[in-house]
Amino acid sequence: MALDYKSAGVDIEAGYRSTELIRGYVKETYRPEVLGDLGGFSGAFSLSKIKDMKDPVMLSGTDGVGTKLKLAFLTGRHDTVGIDCVAMCVNDVACAGGEPLFFLDYIACGHNEPEKIAMIVKGVAEGCRMAGASLIGGETAEMPGFYPEDEYDLAGFCAGVADRSELITGENIGEGDVLLGLASSGVHSNGFSLVRKVFDMTSKGLDRYDRDLGATLSDVLMTPTKIYVGALRAVKESGITVKGCSHITGGGFYENIPRMLPQGLTASVRKGSWDIPPVFSLLQEKGGIEDRIMYNTFNMGIGMVLAVSQEDADGVLRALSASGEKAFIIGEVVKGGKDVLFC
Repeated sequence: MALDYKSAGVDIEAGYRSTELIRGYVKETYRPEVLGDLGGFSGAFSLSKIKDMKDPVMLSGTDGVGTKLKLAFLTGRHDTVGIDCVAMCVNDVACAGGEPLFFLDYIACGHNEPEKIAMIVKGVAEGCRMAGASLIGGETAEMPGFYPEDEYDLAGFCAGVADRSELITGENIGEGDVLLGLASSGVHSNGFSLVRKVFDMTSKGLDRYDRDLGATLSDVLMTPTKIYVGALRAVKESGITVKGCSHITGGGFYENIPRMLPQGLTASVRKGSWDIPPVFSLLQEKGGIEDRIMYNTFNMGIGMVLAVSQEDADGVLRALSASGEKAFIIGEVVKGGKDVLFC
């Protein structure tokens, strides 16, 4: 029997069908700057508006969804992990003061199921719409023998821009500045290797209603990562300067907050100053996990931390509230090493 690519496990026709199924989702994300159409060898994006900036700086971010994808495989829910993928990238760009412009995704799978791929990209497109970024390209790679047939990996790349004078660098953070925490939507997309060790990762365990959570475990864990682009844009438009910003991802508070601090300063964080979602208490109790490990692994209900001057704190809270964001004063900047202290 003569061999062909399909007999080797790669279905080119399925790839064509996937492209057609996602076309509508992708085009709904297009900003006016997008040039051309889906299907080219590269995505084109006009930079004409950047010429109006005094000193434009390009920003970029790339990330994936991690082992949260294992829950997508178990639950058969593939329409929200794309939002997670976008959020992980655009939040990093926004954290530096940038405006996300465009996004590209990469899906590698063991077997191309066009309808499943379409659901993944639908989520990516939804995330892009939420961030105001255009989905201008991507790649779906069918890799039989490398990935199991029913599994895939998902990663993305985002490009953004900011005027140099509007970059959030943390260099002007000073003693006495206020730390504001923006509420997360839950576990987001970090710490799932530990989550999967604690909870029963079976259909029975995931789909059982939990009174403490007020939902099924799968509903809570599959809640997509919150996108903070609009919140930071609202603060910027209010005319208030954000001195520093930390996206609370892998490494939790201990790894991420010090990244925005200058030498000689410490973040003093007050426990109990914000609402911790029940899923974290359940995780800690069932897993017997120490406090430090929790705050060094998970976001604990805070997806982003801003450092602002004391006199600007109330104004930032008002701007965030007007944008629909829930935020808390969670601490202040004090003298010390580049660290986080809980009190």
